[in-house]
Amino acid sequence: MRLKLIVALDSDEKTDIVIDAPRSGGATGATVITSVRGEGLEPGKTFFGLDLAAHRDLVLFLVVEPRAREILERIRDAGRFEEEQGVGIAFQVPIEDAVGLVTQMPTIMEELEDSI
Repeated sequence: MRLKLIVALDSDEKTDIVIDAPRSGGATGATVITSVRGEGLEPGKTFFGLDLAAHRDLVLFLVVEPRAREILERIRDAGRFEEEQGVGIAFQVPIEDAVGLVTQMPTIMEELEDSI
């Protein structure tokens, strides 16, 4: 089975939206790592060494390859990644193999059958 890891870095207030949007596209779960720091073209503002930027979250989705692009686009649209500057970024990475998906396999297999 071919898998993709979709990584989304988003502003804290958009995390719930970014997690909910891919579910209808076939994502069976997500892992959130909170309070990460990111910086785009312009460095974040500080005040006496304290970071004034909003917290960011790192959201990880392990998805089947045939659904990956659609899920990535759902994340983009829900998070408004291409309409608002500095809101977030998402990308996909191929995964060679994975274990620990036993409870998700029936849903994943059903999604794969639907896409064939």
